[in-house]
Amino acid sequence: MTNISKSGTSKGSGEWAVEAHGLVKIFGSHRAVDGVDLQVKAGTIYGVLGPNGAGKTTTIRMLATLLGADAGSAKIFGHDVNKEAHVVRQLIGVTGQYASVDESLSATENLVIFSRLLGLGRVEAKRKAAELLEEFGLTEAAKRPLKNFSGGMRRRLDLAASLIAQPPLIFLDEPTTGLDPRTRAQMWDTIRRLVKTGSTVLLTTQYLDEADQLADRIAVIDHGRVVAEGTVDELKASVGNTSLQLKIQHPKAMEDARKIVEQVLKTKSAVSAESAKITVPLASADRVTDLLTALRANGIGLAEINMQKPTLDEVFLNITGHGVKESKSTAFSQSEPSKGAAI
Repeated sequence: MTNISKSGTSKGSGEWAVEAHGLVKIFGSHRAVDGVDLQVKAGTIYGVLGPNGAGKTTTIRMLATLLGADAGSAKIFGHDVNKEAHVVRQLIGVTGQYASVDESLSATENLVIFSRLLGLGRVEAKRKAAELLEEFGLTEAAKRPLKNFSGGMRRRLDLAASLIAQPPLIFLDEPTTGLDPRTRAQMWDTIRRLVKTGSTVLLTTQYLDEADQLADRIAVIDHGRVVAEGTVDELKASVGNTSLQLKIQHPKAMEDARKIVEQVLKTKSAVSAESAKITVPLASADRVTDLLTALRANGIGLAEINMQKPTLDEVFLNITGHGVKESKSTAFSQSEPSKGAAI
């Protein structure tokens, strides 16, 4: 693992919301999670970044007592997830990638049912439902059947349901997958408000900008392992101060251009076939002249060239050797056998 953490970088001296050591989960011959270590400070947003099949959802399910680990240990606010599962379930809220609500009922009816199942009285359940619907901008749609909800509205309702018990720790497993940019931004604002009111959020995502915008610290996970961990700035600094972007005039020359870029700069590059761009971390601007000379000598023309600060895409590429959207792994999140009661 590339450890970007530095002594004393954690904020404050409060307790850990999550402590996981050596978590392992095996499905058949596949190690979906292969020794994951995580430490999440209370009162922060912690991002787990990785492609589909990397082990993010499986890790969340183990931490949430929904799936038993084959090895390793984990604690939530000091409580062991295996030995004290009943206590842990009272401390957490879980929101998955898909809304866990009944489409035949209204938003209010769904939240009231969830509230009653969690032990609230009828009057308190209705009050809580109305409060959450207002918080998530769903008051006008309170009586509307869920089959008429948009994807963004369903996702907000699912998050609202996970907050009925006002848990100190909230697991958000790719909560904005498939949402339009405006709705994603609204969800980001909601997540920030949750932390401001005292909650801790552990967020899994494959959206680089989401991790960049929200997370106080990030764990980069690939093939079931945490391969780097640190703040956004620490992770970006690990691949250099700048990155170089080249737009190739003729898309057919992309592969030849990529090979020359990697040979001259001696590092991996990210290629966008759609925009005919190559992006590469740049340790020294002095090498740009050598690269331009090599490209010209091979008859490869450039339509555009610019330098910018590194992004999380370059971080992931530099650490794993491939982009965050690329993965040959098989996702197990929808077929895993669950353990324990649903939350």
